[in-house]
Order: sequence, then C-alpha cells, then structure tokens
Amino acid sequence: MAIATGTQIQTVADLLERLGDIPPARVLMTPTPGTATEEDLIAVNDHGHRICELVDGALVEKAMGFHESRHALLLTFYIGLFLRDHDLGAVLGADAAMRLFPGLVRVPDVSFVSWERYPQDKARIPGVAPDLAVEVLSKSNTRKEMERKLDEYLRAGVRLVWYVDPKARSAKVYDAAGGVRELTETDELDGGDVLPGFRLSLADWFAEAERTGPKA
Repeated sequence: MAIATGTQIQTVADLLERLGDIPPARVLMTPTPGTATEEDLIAVNDHGHRICELVDGALVEKAMGFHESRHALLLTFYIGLFLRDHDLGAVLGADAAMRLFPGLVRVPDVSFVSWERYPQDKARIPGVAPDLAVEVLSKSNTRKEMERKLDEYLRAGVRLVWYVDPKARSAKVYDAAGGVRELTETDELDGGDVLPGFRLSLADWFAEAERTGPKA
C-alpha cells in the first residue's frame, strides 16, 4: 500500500521504519497515514479507546499496558506529593498531549512543567516542552522508536528525560547536556535541577507497583 506523503515516505514499510520500526498494529489507518492533523488526534484521544501521538502525519498508538500504567500513575502521585510542598510547577499524566514541533505531538507517560513554562492559554494541545518527560517502557516500544523520541525531547528543550523499564527494574536518566545515567533498583531517581530535592527509591516504587494484595 503506497502512502502519498512525499519522496521520503512512499510505502507503509517506509513509514514504519521512520517511526522506529514499531509494530504495524500501533499505526491507525484512519485518517490515512501522512494526512492526520491535530484535530484528528484530539478526536481519537477524546472518543477512542486508546491514546495516540501525532508523528509524521500519522496517528500512532501509545504503547501502554495495565502494569505500565500503574507504574506511571504511582510516579505521578509521588511527584504530586513533592509538589504539594515545593510549588515548582505541575505534574501531568498519560493523556497530556504537547506539541514539541509543528506536526509533532507527543504524550509522555508522566511529565512535569514548571510554572515558568506553563502555557497560559487553554489550547487542547499546547506548544510546550515539559521540563521532565517520563516514558515507562512497554513490550512494543522499540529501541529505534525510543531513540527518536529522546532526540525529539532534547531538541525541543526538555531538560530531563527518564526512561523506566519495569521488567528490568531499571531506569535511564538523560539530561539536556547529553549526560546519561543507568540506574538499577538499588538506586534512587533524583530530580536534579528540574525538581531539586525530589528523590525516589526505585526498589520502593517498583515494589509498590508490583504489589498484588494488601500489605502484611
């Protein structure tokens, strides 16, 4: 099936490669890939049963499952508790779409936007780069997809990016200067200059997210 979106993307295979070799099932065919707009994205996210991003004129489903959602929601809760005593900005969940560049809308699983960056208008999709973007990795996330997304976040001005892998019980921390740190469950996430004073034990976070019954 051909896609008429210019010389660089001629086929579905070209599109999937551009998107990071993601599974075809995550790419919506309506509207036709290459023609989707922000209005289409809003309509799908409002009325569909999935959360999508807008990438290269295509609506791409977010890879988020039951367990990944629990990790993300808990992190939102922990950051929210911190912000209650440190009024630095706002934490947002896994349906907060943000326009990083014209035609590119991403939806981090968790994000933090400082008051200095917080949009003053009421746009459904504000043109803002969060100070912190968090992605909780799922099975269908590919290495190329996450490399592309990281590049976009940093070029857009995101100051801190956390990639969390619940299956491996680990995390990677990227900063705007190009630094990267690999953390295991024995380490702590810290907010650096973005959320100064915030610290979270990965072991405690993972244990709470994996709990399947009441505490003893």
